[in-house]
This record gives sequence, structure tokens and C-alpha cells, in this order.
Amino acid sequence: MQFVTANGANIPALGFGTYGMSRPDMLRMIPAALDAGFRHIDTAQIYRNEAEVGECVAASGLRREDVFLTTKVWVANYPKRAFAASVDDSLRKLRIDYIDLLLLHWPSTATPLAEQIEGLNAAVQAGKVRHVGVSNFNRTLMAEAVKLSAAPIVTNQFEYHPYLNQALLIDECRRLGVSVTAYCGMAVGRVFSDPVLEEISKARRRTVAQIVLRWLLQQEGVVALSRTTNPGRTANNAAVFDFALTAAEMAAIHGLAETNSRIVSPSGLSPAWDPTPAAALAML
Repeated sequence: MQFVTANGANIPALGFGTYGMSRPDMLRMIPAALDAGFRHIDTAQIYRNEAEVGECVAASGLRREDVFLTTKVWVANYPKRAFAASVDDSLRKLRIDYIDLLLLHWPSTATPLAEQIEGLNAAVQAGKVRHVGVSNFNRTLMAEAVKLSAAPIVTNQFEYHPYLNQALLIDECRRLGVSVTAYCGMAVGRVFSDPVLEEISKARRRTVAQIVLRWLLQQEGVVALSRTTNPGRTANNAAVFDFALTAAEMAAIHGLAETNSRIVSPSGLSPAWDPTPAAALAML
């Protein structure tokens, strides 16, 4: 496993995502992921499967320090009166005494950002959390979070796949020393029928999923989340560190980006998204 280093954190570059997974899925997939070599598991309070992550990691026999666990505080728990208790609840469900990486799940104007950051910092100071970060923050909000936080912000987790150009946000992450954690990398299955990706896949004798994960991981400071409910695919998805894409292949995949390709944008949670570079140029 390779690592991404950001503001003092060493994050396993490939993580296993658990969004939308039921208990039966979790009990099949977490052991399969750990057996395949995944050492970074991503969950969230709102996923309602932290308990299954804890159950499977505890049963794995792996040392606590060998498994990197990320979870996210839900927006309803941002107020000071609820934040600490929600972290304690996550710790109990995960069966651990510290969380490797705790994120704010979505921006929220209902609670001042300073209060949200105070909650993250208090969890670090209490020894309950090692590293903190944000998720689905735009450039402005991320920069503000960095300024407000005494504990370094180590990642911004957001949607990133071949069809969504996130260059502006990624550049800002790099400027601030913040890693990118990319979710929805397979664009909800769209990549699997893409002619460009299929051609690279055939030439490389790799699956399309491996090609996309490698494209993500080959970019500086990017952590990629892999999600599947098929145990047979898990080992393949983990086997992405023994080859590299050429500059031409990387460029061809970047070239798939297009406007209006964002998939995850829930009303009431999404911030004012940063423009794509193409849209930004059109505004000049």
C-alpha cells in the first residue's frame, strides 16, 4: 500500500468506501477488502454502518494501528451541544478508542463554521481523533476551514471522476497542503462503457476500474476510494500499484471531462460549487 502525506498525516492512498452498503453487504465486503490488502476504510455517521465496520475490523485480527479508519460527522451534529456526543457514538460503534480521520461531511450554514471547526479541534485535543478534514467543501470554504483550525486540515473529500474537471479545487488543495480524497470515481458505472477507457483497458490488460483508480492515484496528493459489493472484484481493485499509465493515457482520461457532469449535488447541502476551468475561462 502506498501513502499520501498531507499536513502531517500519512493516509493509505487506496481506501474502501462503504456508502449505501447494507449490513449483509458490509459483512461480506469489509473482510474481503481487508483480505485483499485494503487498510483504509471510509464510513460516515449518516451511512449507518459504522457498527459493521467496527465489527469486521475487530474480527479481522489486524492490529488497530494497521487499519486507517475515516468517518464523518453529520450536519445535524455540528452544534457544540451534539458534536462531542456524536464522536463518542462513532467511537463506540467502531469499537476503537481513536478515529484516524474525522471529517465534516457537508458544508452547513445552520451552524457557524468556527463552531464546527471547534468541534473537530476539541476531538483532537481529547485524544479521540488523530487527524481532521472536510468533505464536499468548495475552495472558499476549505480555505476558511484551514484558517480557523488549530489542527491541520489534511483532506477534502469530494466527487472526482474522469468526466468532472476538478482542477481548480485540486490546485487549491495542493496550495494549502491538503490532500484530495476522491469519491464516485467510477461515475456511477458510466466509466465501464467508455470507449477511451475500454481501449486503454484492453491495451493494458487491466480492468476499467483498475485504469480509473490508477488515473486517480497517479495524480499528486490524491487518495482514491474504491467501492464494490462484489467480493470477486475487490482483489482486482486493490492491484493498482504495480503499473503506471503513460502521460498520453493520463491526458486521454483527463480529456473525457465535460460540463454538467456532476453527479452528487443534494439540495440543501451542496455549496456554491467551484466552476470548471472551462467555465471559468468563459467568464473572463
